[in-house]
Amino acid sequence: MDRKYSCYCGFYCESCAVMAKVEPAAKKLYEEMLSAQFEDVVNLIPDGNEFWRFLKGMYKEGICISCRDGSGPPKCKVRDCAVEKGQDMCAFCSEYPCERFEAFFEAVPVLRDDNELLRDQGWDPWGKLQDERKSSGFTYSG
Repeated sequence: MDRKYSCYCGFYCESCAVMAKVEPAAKKLYEEMLSAQFEDVVNLIPDGNEFWRFLKGMYKEGICISCRDGSGPPKCKVRDCAVEKGQDMCAFCSEYPCERFEAFFEAVPVLRDDNELLRDQGWDPWGKLQDERKSSGFTYSG
């Protein structure tokens, strides 16, 4: 488990469907289209140049870099709060869980248990869980 992929809220980037599934698929699509010489005809397709630029960017740079490095919702109130309070993870905050987590828990109920594991047992068990999930192909969106 790489801590740089641990979001303040308790999500783990490598279990996000965008990073785990969409990004690798985009890279494969780019490689296939490159081998089929798509780059030579892209200008003949409506909005082809924009699409190709986008796909090439996903291939070279990826989609996400991590919540801590600027990916995710630009106005994430959870991230803003954690940074303002100097919290490494919200689970370690004395005010956790706060009202900012109601929507998270409804959308991804496993997040509550994950944060309790992190708070009660620390980084090692939480990291082991994230590694196991990654190995099994788990993603938050199914």
